[in-house]
Amino acid sequence: MAPTRAPFGSWLSPLTIQDMTASVVRLSPPRVDGDSTYWKETGGDGRGVVMRACDGEYEAVTTLFEDGTAVDVASRVHEYGGRDFDVADGVCVFSARADDRLWVTVRGEDGWSAPRPVTPADGVRHADLTIEDHAVLAVAEEHGAEVRNRLVRVDITSREVSVLRDAADFVANPRVNPSGTALAWYEWNHPHMPWDEATLMVAELDGDRIGEPRAVAGGAGVSAISPLWAADDELLFVSDPSGWWNVHRCSDPLGECRVRPLHPTEAEFAAPPWTFDHALTLLDEDHVVCRWTRFGRWSLGTMRISNGELEEWITGLEVASEVAAGGGRVAFIGNHAARPAALVELVLAEGSVRVLRASSPTTLAEAYVSVAEAVDWDVDDDANHVAGGDGVAHGFFHPPVNPDFEAPEGELPPLLVLVHGGPTSATTGAFSPTVQFWTTRGFAVLDVNHRGSTGYGRGYREALNGRWGVVDIADIAAGVRALVEQGLVDGERVAIRGGSAGGYSVLRALTATDAFTAGTSRYGIADLALLAQDTHKFESHYTDTLVGPYPEAAAVYRERSPLFHLDSLTAPVLLLQGEDDAVVPPNQAREMARRIEAAGGDVELVLYPGEGHGFRRAETTRDALARELAFYGRVFGFTPAGD
Repeated sequence: MAPTRAPFGSWLSPLTIQDMTASVVRLSPPRVDGDSTYWKETGGDGRGVVMRACDGEYEAVTTLFEDGTAVDVASRVHEYGGRDFDVADGVCVFSARADDRLWVTVRGEDGWSAPRPVTPADGVRHADLTIEDHAVLAVAEEHGAEVRNRLVRVDITSREVSVLRDAADFVANPRVNPSGTALAWYEWNHPHMPWDEATLMVAELDGDRIGEPRAVAGGAGVSAISPLWAADDELLFVSDPSGWWNVHRCSDPLGECRVRPLHPTEAEFAAPPWTFDHALTLLDEDHVVCRWTRFGRWSLGTMRISNGELEEWITGLEVASEVAAGGGRVAFIGNHAARPAALVELVLAEGSVRVLRASSPTTLAEAYVSVAEAVDWDVDDDANHVAGGDGVAHGFFHPPVNPDFEAPEGELPPLLVLVHGGPTSATTGAFSPTVQFWTTRGFAVLDVNHRGSTGYGRGYREALNGRWGVVDIADIAAGVRALVEQGLVDGERVAIRGGSAGGYSVLRALTATDAFTAGTSRYGIADLALLAQDTHKFESHYTDTLVGPYPEAAAVYRERSPLFHLDSLTAPVLLLQGEDDAVVPPNQAREMARRIEAAGGDVELVLYPGEGHGFRRAETTRDALARELAFYGRVFGFTPAGD
């Protein structure tokens, strides 16, 4: 059958808005315990549940408390949480969203016991959980007159909480050596973020007390993170004195402390630690499982501890999470080019990959999939009034694909530019249902890794320092121009969408360039000064590096805040915001909408009760997507099909 001729954007997609949330789950990094693999999945109701798989059988580990209320596993440390459960020898310790306490459940012959609390109901939050013997090590965050972050040890039986480290603004990744005689962790202080500067620490450990801490690596402009003991006197970690996050080895860390890189290369062996992820996993006495990225794509394999030899495993997947290993298998979340991400196990003896849990049942026939093409483009910094010389930016381009339709002769597709959050983060070319939602409707999509993104070395990441709202915007606008000049997209129909820091880029691009004709900001930043004065502890000095110290650089903050440049705004704006957002408070979106309306601009503001920084509930996701599609249809002059 010949394809139907219809304008770009109006194509009927096999992916409905309902498909985008139907049975869709967010998967957490897995844990391996004996013959079982565990993970947390969060469904459309926003509730996190720890799951177990063993020999093809599946069960929920966390279901109900004794009073019959549902368990919701989550952590609010740093507001983003992370590593909110751990399992060892059939014992599962988890953080509950309802009260921030740690709870324990034990697997017996009759299933899992009713959870019992192991920390008091004092409002202290917990994350980065690691079970050691009969205790759990954790990062505890106390919210009082000030926010304090500490390393603690919680005895699971006696419920006694012991503070191990309380001398830095932030701590992460407590790891005990095999004999239980030494502890490693990393820490950092304001105004730095952990990717800017972090110090790897070690100390002797005696039960619930540590000796005098000693710095092993990092500090002074170097980030040393993700410790892993290979033996009692061999400590592995990831650090970037070379400008790249490479794997290092420290022999005798409590003695002579001899440090050397294991495999020096221009690749990153860690992602920015927003959520306490561990980058390294011990496989055996001479091999560590690691993941690394070059040019925006992640690989998985092993590195020999004795000589640094790197071996890549070809699985057909990009590793997208922390890796767990044990029992002759390796578990991780894997991205694919043409189907949704899934939690998988790699069986080492067979070299086979088996899927434990797909993030979505939604699949597309190959003919409908828009496969990402890695693209680079030059940025004329002088033309954009950016100091520092010309640059190169990176991203992934997805052309519109739908074999059931063709566009009228001579029509070019509208372009949707995606900007990731962070901004210290990155996008990949993996299959994304969200991207396919747009490409199957006739949109071209450019997913941008502007300067400041990770995966391209410290130099590329730090190119944004002091120039947030300038360099990233120049990169994004240059990417649009490059596609328009190549005749791939319609330069008169260009939309930009992003969340959080990506939402700031949306609002900044709409008020500082003429490259866009519509924009959707999801919980984005309108006033940088408000962000500097009203956000959570973890990011409270983030803008010191990205913009400048506040209030000394108040004039710069105002100059780069979209809120104060609405005279330059000509494009319609859609603002989507959670009412309970503690990272970017909703007053930012409200004030942006009020001022645009007062100036006679075209703005839509939608506030979602019960939603924070990032939408958890399926109904919110569906409503936001439906509004966005209708918004582009109205602005670009097409009638969306189906939805």
